[in-house]
Amino acid sequence: MPRSYRYLHLDVFTDRLFGGNQLAVVLDGRGLSAETMQAIAKEMAFSETTFVLPPERNGTDVRMRIFTPGEELPMAGHPTIGSAFALARAGVIEPGRERFVFGLGVGPVPVSLTWRDKDLTFAWMTQSSPTFREPIANPTGAAAALGLSEAAVAGTGLPVQVVSCGLPFVFVPLATRCAVDSATIDRGAFDALVRSANAKAYGVFLFSPERGRDKATVYSRMFAPDLGIAEDPATGGASGPLGCYLVRHKVVSPDKARSMLSLQGVKMGRPSHVHISIGMKDGEISSVRVGGASVLAGEGTLYV
Repeated sequence: MPRSYRYLHLDVFTDRLFGGNQLAVVLDGRGLSAETMQAIAKEMAFSETTFVLPPERNGTDVRMRIFTPGEELPMAGHPTIGSAFALARAGVIEPGRERFVFGLGVGPVPVSLTWRDKDLTFAWMTQSSPTFREPIANPTGAAAALGLSEAAVAGTGLPVQVVSCGLPFVFVPLATRCAVDSATIDRGAFDALVRSANAKAYGVFLFSPERGRDKATVYSRMFAPDLGIAEDPATGGASGPLGCYLVRHKVVSPDKARSMLSLQGVKMGRPSHVHISIGMKDGEISSVRVGGASVLAGEGTLYV
């Protein structure tokens, strides 16, 4: 007989239903093989699906595995934030608790929690210190990968660069929000761009610091075809390194580094508000946090 597995469906990095990035959280993944978890993630067809398991090491509250439709990830942002909300909803995280630690593929990942009475209202995920690859001296390749003119990429005066706080992404600055919305991924050209950087990258993250009425720090999109994600409405795993990039290249001043906002997913009709906080000490990045809200969209039962 098949076993039943309860899951919650959340919209992450939003406070409104049907915005943000969708997430399925299997609340107890015991008994599922990695192959079955991967099949479930493909069946769900969300950017990610998470599976909560008993803790495997001291200092963590649970072990959590994260799968895209294409592969397992060692860490990711919206699955961590959303799973915290799911576990609070399920009563695994008791109301008022201020800190919860996920055991992910990269190790322990702490999450700070904010409550209103018994309802979790906001969560901050701590990410690893950034690593910066040398800038990619190929704006033509970046433009080709995104179906844009070279001027759209080179006009910012900022580098195309791979940055990681656990997962590496290619960051491509663009002069205008219109250019961000006009981009389309050319997978062959993107693969060539990554090869030219001699670095692994999970996707390409494009953004513009052009300001709008929404007052976001940057307006952004992310493509990750190798993960089975044509476009991601919100990418927490890329938002930490994004904040580090913005501070490193003086797009954001150190006094404003603790309060940044990336507006992502607008082009998809799923606006996402990803909060970024970069701590500075003696001119260097000392902490990286990504945060946001989530709302419950539904729940169900899988029979496996």
